[in-house]
Amino acid sequence: MDLSGIDRHTPRGVTGAPREAAVLAPVIHRDEGPHLLFTKRADHLGEHPGQMSFPGGGREPVDATLRETALREADEEIGVAAEEVDVVGRLDDITTITDYAVRPFVATVVDREYVPDEREVAEIAILAVEDLIDPANYESERRETDYGSLRIHYFHVDGYTVWGATGRIVAQLLELTTDWRIPEEPDRVVGPDADVSG
Repeated sequence: MDLSGIDRHTPRGVTGAPREAAVLAPVIHRDEGPHLLFTKRADHLGEHPGQMSFPGGGREPVDATLRETALREADEEIGVAAEEVDVVGRLDDITTITDYAVRPFVATVVDREYVPDEREVAEIAILAVEDLIDPANYESERRETDYGSLRIHYFHVDGYTVWGATGRIVAQLLELTTDWRIPEEPDRVVGPDADVSG
């Protein structure tokens, strides 16, 4: 995983969204290779309950920048302190079906045990990049919706499924830092009411 690809990338921004948010995509370096840290959202949350995500959330008035939002939320959700984080750069902003513009920041973090805040995070999952780029663990679909055609990525690793907005972030991160590429064609095309694979 070559994180210099992040530094060379010129991220695209999104303006005009009703709400702003930021996430931290934490990279952990281990002897067996790089890993990504994900959180599984608590089941009682109103938006995206039970889904895999990166630490993050909505921008608050105390946040001077979206980078501060990402760092604050990561500290609140999993207890990662600012001095344990080395922000490498950012990816393209994405919009979500909940009317957020989300800015993803990529950072290396210290390899230690993190403790989830149970009010927001059900568990923490640390998944190997080697498994995320394994073609056997990936599938995608094109979903035709009232808002246009969406490409949805699914990464199935260690019993977890990363998809949705987080899947989009992971797909770009892997394309910028590894030899993995999004296949030209999806595995299937579905309508707006089809069940998701996540």
